[in-house]
Amino acid sequence: MLTSARTILGVVMGFSFSLAGCTGMGEMSGSGFTYKNIAVADGSAAAGEGNKVLFNGGPLALSGLPVKTGDALRDVNVTQTDLSAVNIARTKGAGKVRIISVVPSLDTPVCEQQTHYLSEKNNGLDNMIELITVSIDTPFAQKRFAQEAKINNVTFLSDYRGAEFGKAHGLLVKDLHILARAVMVVDKDNTIRHLQITPEIKHLPDMDKAFQVARSLISAG
Repeated sequence: MLTSARTILGVVMGFSFSLAGCTGMGEMSGSGFTYKNIAVADGSAAAGEGNKVLFNGGPLALSGLPVKTGDALRDVNVTQTDLSAVNIARTKGAGKVRIISVVPSLDTPVCEQQTHYLSEKNNGLDNMIELITVSIDTPFAQKRFAQEAKINNVTFLSDYRGAEFGKAHGLLVKDLHILARAVMVVDKDNTIRHLQITPEIKHLPDMDKAFQVARSLISAG
């Protein structure tokens, strides 16, 4: 047990340091956030038990029910920043197109950039749809992050209680109790129309592709 605990601790520490180390200088946004040169994932991993994502090339097993494009968003509760529970399928944007950005931890540079990109690079989508970030960070940490980052157009939802969102969508990295990095686009009927799970967890998902899918769904609707 001690050896196993040390292994997990080592992965967690390496996770934080490696995410910090994989970035370089980049452009500064209007909010003062500096975008770094972080690789964007090509392709997607599969969700659910028996599948895996990589961290620095090493496998991390996923846990939970498999989910894929065309499936319905599952009915599970997550926690809002005021500590109240909300069903992920019935957030304030229900009945409209929604983009759900899933990150391991807002305290890492890649997750931070993914969330800023969602907020700042959507080219007006935030006026038409709901933008959501889900992580296992506590609601307190999410609220602090949003305030410090000056992000007010993203709904932050926490899966910290029992990782029910992660389990229901096959996105839980069980040994580390974090969520895999992913982005999904959900239509007005709660059908998942786009899902990308980054095969390497320190790479960004293709957020521009998610924005493109969301715009096509708005046009079609």
